[in-house]
Amino acid sequence: MRLTCFLASLLLFANTAMAQTPIPAPSDVGAAPAHAAKTAPGLASKVIKPGPGKIHAKAPDMVSVHYSGWTTDGKMFDSSVARGQRATFPLNRVIAGWTEGVQLMVTGETRRFWIPEKLAYQGKRVPKGMLVFDVELFDILSPPQAPPDVKAPPADAKKTASGLAYKVIQPGKGTRHPSANNEVTVHYSGWTTDGKMFDSSVTRGGPATFPLNGVIPGWTEGVQLMVEGEKTRFWIPENLAYKGQQPPFGLLVFDVELIRIR
Repeated sequence: MRLTCFLASLLLFANTAMAQTPIPAPSDVGAAPAHAAKTAPGLASKVIKPGPGKIHAKAPDMVSVHYSGWTTDGKMFDSSVARGQRATFPLNRVIAGWTEGVQLMVTGETRRFWIPEKLAYQGKRVPKGMLVFDVELFDILSPPQAPPDVKAPPADAKKTASGLAYKVIQPGKGTRHPSANNEVTVHYSGWTTDGKMFDSSVTRGGPATFPLNGVIPGWTEGVQLMVEGEKTRFWIPENLAYKGQQPPFGLLVFDVELIRIR
């Protein structure tokens, strides 16, 4: 299995099949009330609890929320509240109604949304029709920024015989290096040399775990140089990445934190 590098649009409600204790539907679940605010695309919303925050999220930002969702007949189809765990995700990787709606909010605010089907799943998957959500916004996090040396490895970067360049950003406290046969848990972000981020476990809100012999060669070689707790920047030439066979093409730059060796 290769290192996953370009996510399909995040399906926020991927765990809908999980057994969850129902959260009672609001009394106005059937339709937006007359006093609800409406946007040009058709999203309706009303503030349930004002928040003390001042800043609004932007589409590339990552947000941390609690939410519950119902169809207009009052059936709950998903709830982070029922699961007891907040959801964290990049705001530009969810349904259009969420991307638009959460940008209207400030931290600490709870808002109810009535999202028409055209701004939800467009009838292509369940749940179909208008969806109703109560959303509480806890935090807004900007995505990782491209490092200043993203275009090319600096003079103080080390290089291996294969052409991999790397630089330790933060030393680790571990003493053991993983082998190619180990499974590792990491946080990482990756950019092309023009500074465009193409993947990040940070923006997904959780570290990635994978067998080290199942990813691109630059990762297999590079992570074996690390110890637990270390953060390293890698400049991976195309012949150690995707070999020009699929995007992202060219030299790839990764910041990697090795959390655990299994």
